[in-house]
Amino acid sequence: MELTYRDALRQALDDSMAQDSTVVVIGEEVGRYGGAYGVTKGLFEKYGAERVIDTPISEAAIVGAAVGAAMTGLRPVAELMYVDFIGMTMDQLGNQAAKIRYMFGGQIGVPLVLRTQGCTGRSAGAQHSQSLESWVMHTPGLRLAMPATAEDAYHLLRHSLTMPDPVVFIEHKALYTRKEEVDLSRPCAPWGKAVARRMGDDLTIVTYSRMVHYALEAATQLALEGIEATVIDLRTINPLDMETVAAHVQRTGRAAVVSEACLTAGVAAELAARISEECFDYLQDPVMRIAGEDIPISVSPLLESHSVPSPASIAAAVRRMF
Repeated sequence: MELTYRDALRQALDDSMAQDSTVVVIGEEVGRYGGAYGVTKGLFEKYGAERVIDTPISEAAIVGAAVGAAMTGLRPVAELMYVDFIGMTMDQLGNQAAKIRYMFGGQIGVPLVLRTQGCTGRSAGAQHSQSLESWVMHTPGLRLAMPATAEDAYHLLRHSLTMPDPVVFIEHKALYTRKEEVDLSRPCAPWGKAVARRMGDDLTIVTYSRMVHYALEAATQLALEGIEATVIDLRTINPLDMETVAAHVQRTGRAAVVSEACLTAGVAAELAARISEECFDYLQDPVMRIAGEDIPISVSPLLESHSVPSPASIAAAVRRMF
């Protein structure tokens, strides 16, 4: 069936709640209002106030309550309106949820999913447009999923709600209205497994979330010039499927990594380092990092669009490798 990214997420929540009575949704305006981006619309009417729980405007309270609920047998889906607010939850998320299984010797876990949205595309300004996935990636004990397609949005969220450990699920705000064909009955690639969205022999572009679509556009441009690129969609950042990445980099001999997050100390830096370490003998050139500027995001649509990679800038960076 054809679904938007938003509708695929809603369907995943609905199907999971119907199948498992321990799944509950908690967050600001997730009930009657249907969520800030409409993902939970209709769930309150279907499942009631005990399973779709509206909260005060307190991110620490939302995640703290979800941690406690997860420890006592529920599978909460906590929604943060923007990933920019994750800093206010880092004690509950980073000091508690991420560490409880280890500190309790495996006797208890925290099977929660923290849904939030991030990145640019809505001219939401510096405090509502950040890409903070490296904060999560840096914290042992947290799983991290960032789907690029509606089908992955559905299947990765369904899978997240079966995991024994906390999953941070970051949705790109500019993808919610993207419509694609989704097969709900056919499982996508296994959890933690990257997929090649395009095959080429000249270089490998490694990326995730909306940048997958930008990389594919760039690869189409480059193909007209005789440069054939493989595009890898990581799908999850923790776990990171370096086996798939390394196999393609070794085959093509060149690698570029693309991230909407800041260049310095970000996901692109980690990927470039890992590729350099694991594929050094196969690389014909240093790994190219293509990432966001190290600046706050402007509310101006023009400045915002120029502060993160675009299909044109990805293609231009890749050309410098040849």
